[in-house]
Amino acid sequence: MTPDRRAFLATSAVALGLAATRADEPNPRVGNKTKFAVNIEMWFNKLKTYPERIAASAQLGYDGVEFWPWRGKNLNAIQDACGKHGVKIAQFSAWGFKPGMNDPKNHQHFVEEIEASCEIAKKLDVKQMCVVGGDDIAGMTQPEMHEQIIVALKRAAPIAQKHDVTLILEPMNIRVDHKGHCLYGSEAGVKIIRAVGSTHVKLLFDLYHNHITEGDLCGHIRDGFKELGYIQVADHPGRTEPGTGEIHYNRVFKELWALGYRGYVGLECRPLTTEALATEGVRRSDVW
Repeated sequence: MTPDRRAFLATSAVALGLAATRADEPNPRVGNKTKFAVNIEMWFNKLKTYPERIAASAQLGYDGVEFWPWRGKNLNAIQDACGKHGVKIAQFSAWGFKPGMNDPKNHQHFVEEIEASCEIAKKLDVKQMCVVGGDDIAGMTQPEMHEQIIVALKRAAPIAQKHDVTLILEPMNIRVDHKGHCLYGSEAGVKIIRAVGSTHVKLLFDLYHNHITEGDLCGHIRDGFKELGYIQVADHPGRTEPGTGEIHYNRVFKELWALGYRGYVGLECRPLTTEALATEGVRRSDVW
């Protein structure tokens, strides 16, 4: 290890409250059985660059990360940091809220952006990309907007299949975070995925959003498990780490394991205090 690298880790450990006994010795891997991926948009905000956040994630014991849009990021630096620290990018966002794929005038742009994002996924060795349906459109009913999401995903599915990348569609919640969005809850999302009918288009179950929207997390996971592509978590209220709110994640992670889910679980949550203490909460949540 270089002196500069050792100095960086030591400084990061002090700033972020990391629990390693030595700054150049990473903690044991997080998770009893579940694999966790840190959302480096919401964790380690005291660190300015994404490579620094990747290094800090690895030091805490995470071997996976996720992030939001790839555009505007130093992808070469991110790629190098993941290689250095043995970290896998579980998924990134390829298409956000605006412009919505629920509007037919945006479908060609959507297809072109998926093609470009698949090239980035290949560069970064990423197998899943998040896509969002879009905000409400004046004059269109919710079923009409959902139908346009199906049309858009059907157009993009062959591109994803060609690149061996899975598009994961994320429903939101209306009560707290995303009023004015067109897609809420896993039930509507599952219907869309079934209508698309592609092995390379699945549903992102964000259990924070699902808990607020529909509850019965384990039941909905069972009902839609064939359509499930990826899991994200946060507790409620507060969108902080598991163990800080009302969701019994120990039971949920046990159910996911029993059903056969072996993919990453994205920590799209804000640490209540420090990342180190949040990690201890994550560890406790994966014990059953």
